[in-house]
Amino acid sequence: MWLGGLTPATWLAWRFVTGRLGANPIEEILHRLGGTALIFLLATLSVTPIRSLTGWNSIIQVRRTLGLFSFFYLTMHFLVYAILDQTLDWEFIIEDLTERRYIIVGFTGWVLLIPLAVTSTKKWIRKLGKRWQRLHRLVYISTALGVAHFYWQVKADTYWPLVATAVLVALMLFRFQIWINRRPLDPGSKQLKQSVNSPKDL
Repeated sequence: MWLGGLTPATWLAWRFVTGRLGANPIEEILHRLGGTALIFLLATLSVTPIRSLTGWNSIIQVRRTLGLFSFFYLTMHFLVYAILDQTLDWEFIIEDLTERRYIIVGFTGWVLLIPLAVTSTKKWIRKLGKRWQRLHRLVYISTALGVAHFYWQVKADTYWPLVATAVLVALMLFRFQIWINRRPLDPGSKQLKQSVNSPKDL
């Protein structure tokens, strides 16, 4: 996981050092980092469906690592934007964060991931208990905002943003189905089920 997670950053750094990022290297770096972060977010959300469909329970061990790599690449994406692209000109940065919708949703998605990254340790999991799971559902919102950011950011070719949207919708529909199946029956339905399955009726 660490090898796979660091490969995109290493490859991007190598292309930067060797001058292979085209005429606008900063823009290329921004796009690559943002796209990588979104891929890791979608991969994180894919762990539970893969586990449910295949019975591969040990895959759950990589979910936290995937989530942390998505936060890492998204943080690098923001830092490149703020430092290299805007040269820490906070007047322009604040203007972007208040007027340009694709930057607003992208920044919001990153901010929502901060508490998830901070509370990803076993110590926080024990400390928060059931609240930890509720808090980490923010990843759904963050990923949706990331997809919206991706879609609004492109100017013409929307193929990959639409692919990301389709993947996210499929993952959320799968999770909704799991939630429906796990939802407890209402008292009337539960009583009816117990009555039908009782030895007397059999």
